[in-house]
Amino acid sequence: MEELLTTHFWVAVGQIIMIDILLGGDNAVVIALACRQLPANLRTKGILWGTAGAIVLRVILIAFALSLLQIPFLKLVGAVLLLWIGVKLLAPQDEEGHAHIQSSDKLWAAVKTVIVADLVMSIDNVIAIAGAATGAGGQHQLPLVVFGLLVSIPIIIWGSQLVLKLMDRFPAIITLGGMLLGWIAGTMAHSDPAVQDWLPQTPVWNYGLGVAGALVVLAMGWLIRKRTPPSV
Repeated sequence: MEELLTTHFWVAVGQIIMIDILLGGDNAVVIALACRQLPANLRTKGILWGTAGAIVLRVILIAFALSLLQIPFLKLVGAVLLLWIGVKLLAPQDEEGHAHIQSSDKLWAAVKTVIVADLVMSIDNVIAIAGAATGAGGQHQLPLVVFGLLVSIPIIIWGSQLVLKLMDRFPAIITLGGMLLGWIAGTMAHSDPAVQDWLPQTPVWNYGLGVAGALVVLAMGWLIRKRTPPSV
């Protein structure tokens, strides 16, 4: 029980909540689009059931990912994917990504749409959250994931509009989020079983690789934004 109160645990909880807020904006949009044609008396049920199903599925995927990350070299692969996700977060966004989401006036059809769409869109969330959870260590990784997701659910459902407005007003939030993913990528790569024999397992190296990952995301995101022509 004392391990639950360690700094590493609560830092990982904070990282998971921030990741789910930053990467959960699309999921909030999917929920809204899928349930928009439901009668008013069923809309809340559609949102709650769809979200619950999506969260259960995501916990299963993350549990699977946590097991896979114990295999040598897979954390290195995950770190590269996290760097890409962080850079994508900082790059100019495509506004037409949800054009294919179909709504329904039937409750369970809308719930199915939410769950399937969330499954397709949750690969980045799964990798990022699994990476953050590995920082907590021990057998508390999966409970940590569940706790972080549960805390973030009301923020995504009811606070998504506020979060999006804050991101529009303070773009630094998105930049910091992308750098957080780079940090997690660096620290996750450092803990890969394949590198533990030849890379010093010290806090200096762990933090150093985390800083390096954050700076890589920041630099690549800046280059992509600089080369992308402004939208008209």
